[in-house]
Amino acid sequence: MARVTRLGGVEQTRTLTPRTAVIWAVLAAELDRRAGERLTVLDVGGGTGGFAVPLAEAGHQVTVVDASPDALAALTRRAAEAGVADRVRAVQGDGDALGGLVEPAAVDLVLCHSVLEVVDDPAPVVAALAAALRPGGAASVLVAGRAAAVLGRAMNGHLDTAAALAADPAGAAGPRDTLRRRYDADGATALLTAAGLTVQEIHGVRVLADLLPAAVADGQPAALVELERALAARPPYRDLAAQLHLFARRPA
Repeated sequence: MARVTRLGGVEQTRTLTPRTAVIWAVLAAELDRRAGERLTVLDVGGGTGGFAVPLAEAGHQVTVVDASPDALAALTRRAAEAGVADRVRAVQGDGDALGGLVEPAAVDLVLCHSVLEVVDDPAPVVAALAAALRPGGAASVLVAGRAAAVLGRAMNGHLDTAAALAADPAGAAGPRDTLRRRYDADGATALLTAAGLTVQEIHGVRVLADLLPAAVADGQPAALVELERALAARPPYRDLAAQLHLFARRPA
């Protein structure tokens, strides 16, 4: 589903999917609020630049921190092809080492998507994110949802795994789980609040997309994206999403 979006005062056309539509809507509102400014953006775990390159195309300066050299190489190629190589910087490193990679109070916007589930300890990572922000700066944080993982395992017949996820304090299912932890809205909010951030918005990402048969999702992509956007901020639908997107701010 292609849509023209104003991002940082610049009109851009991008394909919106259930994985990105809600997040882009929140980011676009923040960047349009600061239209005319060239923001400094930090994208932690930004990989190949799915968010970084469009932000750079909108005129912002973006640093991507990622542990994968292959992902960063792909990011560099993607930025060059888009003509924004001078506005994208790649830094190899993981979330656990973020505090030593970023200058304090130097960033206007932080993206931390699908990182807090896999780091050794999320608290110092979030503290580093908050410290990197200038007063008034914002953070876009995306985490795996706990309820969706329980329901998904149960619906697929893996009742023992669903029970383990539901009972585990971190929302993980043992040593074979690919994630160390999962979150509900209260837990994720508490983590960000403890670091001094004020959570302003919480949205569900992939509220329905992972539950629908592929034929339905692929056959009606525009309708699915619109329904995802309509349900994203509304409990209880929000809280059953595969991921939770929190938009928070460092107090001015």
